[in-house]
Amino acid sequence: MFKQMNSVLRRATLLIVLQFVCFVGFSQFSLKGKVTDNSGNALPGAAIAVKGTYLGTVTNSYGEYQFKNLKAGDYQLIISFLGYKSIEKSIELKDSQVLDFELSPSAILADEVLVAATRAGSKTPVAVTNVKKEEIASKNMGRDIPVILSSTPSFVSTTDAGAGVGYTGFRVRGTDANRINVTIDGIPLNDSESHGVFWVNMPDFASSVEDIQIQRGVGTSTNGAAAFGATINLQTSKVSEEAYAELASSAGSFKTFKNTLKFGTGLKNGFAFDARLSKITSDGFIDRAESDLQSIFLSGGYYGEKTSIKANFFTGKEQTYQAWNGVPSVRLNNDEEGMQRYADHWLVSQDIVDHMKASDSRTYNQYTYENETDNYWQKHSQLFLTHLLSEKTKLNIGLHYTHGEGYYEQYKPEDKLSKYGLDPIVIGGETIDRTDVIRRKWLNNDFYGAVFSISHSTSTLNVVWGGAWNKYDGDHYGRIRWMKNAGDAFIDHEYYFNNGTKKDYNTYVKTNLSLSDVFSVYADLQLRGIDYKIKGVDDDFRDLTQDHDFLFFNPKAGLNIQLNNSNRIYGSFAVANREPNRSNYTDAEVGKTPTSERLFDYEFGYKYTSAKAFFETNLYYMDYKDQLVLTGQINDVGSAIMVNVEDSYRMGIEISGGIKITKGLDWSGNLTLSRNKIKNFTEYVDDWDNGGQIATDLGTTNLAFSPELSANSMFTYKNSGFMAQLSSQFVDDQYIDNSSSASRKLDSYFVSNLNLSYEIKCNLIKNVKLHLQVNNLFDEEYESNAWIYSYVLGGQRYAMDGYFPQAGTNFLAGVTVRF
Repeated sequence: MFKQMNSVLRRATLLIVLQFVCFVGFSQFSLKGKVTDNSGNALPGAAIAVKGTYLGTVTNSYGEYQFKNLKAGDYQLIISFLGYKSIEKSIELKDSQVLDFELSPSAILADEVLVAATRAGSKTPVAVTNVKKEEIASKNMGRDIPVILSSTPSFVSTTDAGAGVGYTGFRVRGTDANRINVTIDGIPLNDSESHGVFWVNMPDFASSVEDIQIQRGVGTSTNGAAAFGATINLQTSKVSEEAYAELASSAGSFKTFKNTLKFGTGLKNGFAFDARLSKITSDGFIDRAESDLQSIFLSGGYYGEKTSIKANFFTGKEQTYQAWNGVPSVRLNNDEEGMQRYADHWLVSQDIVDHMKASDSRTYNQYTYENETDNYWQKHSQLFLTHLLSEKTKLNIGLHYTHGEGYYEQYKPEDKLSKYGLDPIVIGGETIDRTDVIRRKWLNNDFYGAVFSISHSTSTLNVVWGGAWNKYDGDHYGRIRWMKNAGDAFIDHEYYFNNGTKKDYNTYVKTNLSLSDVFSVYADLQLRGIDYKIKGVDDDFRDLTQDHDFLFFNPKAGLNIQLNNSNRIYGSFAVANREPNRSNYTDAEVGKTPTSERLFDYEFGYKYTSAKAFFETNLYYMDYKDQLVLTGQINDVGSAIMVNVEDSYRMGIEISGGIKITKGLDWSGNLTLSRNKIKNFTEYVDDWDNGGQIATDLGTTNLAFSPELSANSMFTYKNSGFMAQLSSQFVDDQYIDNSSSASRKLDSYFVSNLNLSYEIKCNLIKNVKLHLQVNNLFDEEYESNAWIYSYVLGGQRYAMDGYFPQAGTNFLAGVTVRF
């Protein structure tokens, strides 16, 4: 299959190159000039974009720009430079022209300064996708950020409840989310212990996002967790110069409702304040997978010419009915004998099996207790100071504090009293050692710290020195809410408690040096330290006391070659180190403490742009040492147990492109072909016959959840306020463990979505926008995620598993009114 795809790829690439030659052949004129400030000083690095095309460039060290091979016609140019007012200029190109631009200093420091230190620029030699506010807004009707980003290269999203609301997750290049660094305005978002990001704790955050940058691979140095697959950097909404109010409401399948109210004062005497209130509810596609999500976003600050102070506060409150277990494959396949085996092999009770047999194959949920819910509250406070130390030097300081608190509640019938540290109860001469229990497992944590950066830019050199210090303090504990036979136990009896504290600090120096208008070199050196301590007992009364210290050096270097405005080549090499997360430690076998992982990332890319088309390709080879991988086992809450494997790798090619078919019709798409392997993998399966585990050497196997092929296609038509977009995604087969067994995999799927909107201009209000989304247009039956546990009984291998079916055809309709 891989060889066939390579053949198809070669033919497609040749066709695209021939098309580009045709485009160039019909071009006729050039446009060049200089961009300066009010005093006539050159502005190197100023951006010039041609609106409605794929063209864009930056000025050289003399402030000069040039576009070649332009057709005759009307063009609209957008000229921008950090710290200056952007301007737009319409021109009619009849012959080659020289056109200069003069930019005036902005009266305020732009919000882009907050993320400049952690983002990749136009000359940074890494694989980058920028998702703009317009694209985010067009898809934001209640579904979460991982679903909104699902059409970007090498990106696969999933959702527990099956409809994009509630618990959602994603992988990039097959890498799971707890290996992907996420920041908001440069502030780390990843949970310090799990390394993951729980988007359900930030409902409707997409409504407060200006843009998102995804750096695939190691990327640039950022604050927070290591980037082993990608870096995702979110920038919150920019300050609005005018007062506004906006009301957005949508409704759709599975009783999904979203209501958002946004308003702001606009910029008044240097001050601006913005607010957002949101509520999202949904029953979900899966049985009893309801979500009740609420959030607030507040932002305010002072914006001066040389200094700005900005504060963000956002909070989320979520209650979701648990749908974490998925649907067993025996239920999906209507295997009555297999379902009965779940009870016969003591995996679940007979009552659960009877319920399973009576349920729908694709919407089954094991949980039936009415309050089997996850409840969490999270509050983020952030304060930013930005100051121009000089015309070429900027200072950024960010302070942050996050408090999170919540629990998930479970009903456990006939549970052992000993699991809660309780003695058997004697009633009427009868000894009772089991009883029905309602329990809550709590997490209460605080995360705080500071980030900083100082950047200095000249015509040929950009240098950033930055770093961060963060501390996490989290309590994990369990409490009993009710027992049928309680004995001496009381309400909220605490049966386990442990604490984790983690200090995470880093410093880095990044530089981009222009050797000429063609060549620039990039270097990025990061030193990162971790001090992680766990103390107390786990829910099985094991002593968790342990202490781990790490000091990592993460160098990166690359070369960018800007051949001309249309052609760019880059290459880079980066090293990343990552410490194990909490569950890697707490779930590890006694005496087998996992070690840190290391990644050597090689990237090589090419990009072509013209007025009518763009094409880019990126080759990558990610060589892992001691990568932590799935073993096929799970713990009591469904989390995978991982072990270090000595050698593994990911390699592939990412291809993206787009073409303007007609004035209003565009097509864009991307394709990823990859190989993802573990060398010399040994699989361990629990042996229920003899105890212990059975080890099998399988040689080279496929990494779990790593499709060899994924692709996206998007047709977009715009005309006079109307927009229609047809997007499609194909994801190839994915193994759900590392054995490469065809019996343990997710089947490939092809899903299409239709997105329609119409904007109406009004006299009394600014505009009204009508939206309609039809998701899974062709009613594809597919599962986007799974887990599996294998065991041997009676000499035969069996599986206990859970697949996560996604909803069939469903819709969301909404209206946005802006005042």
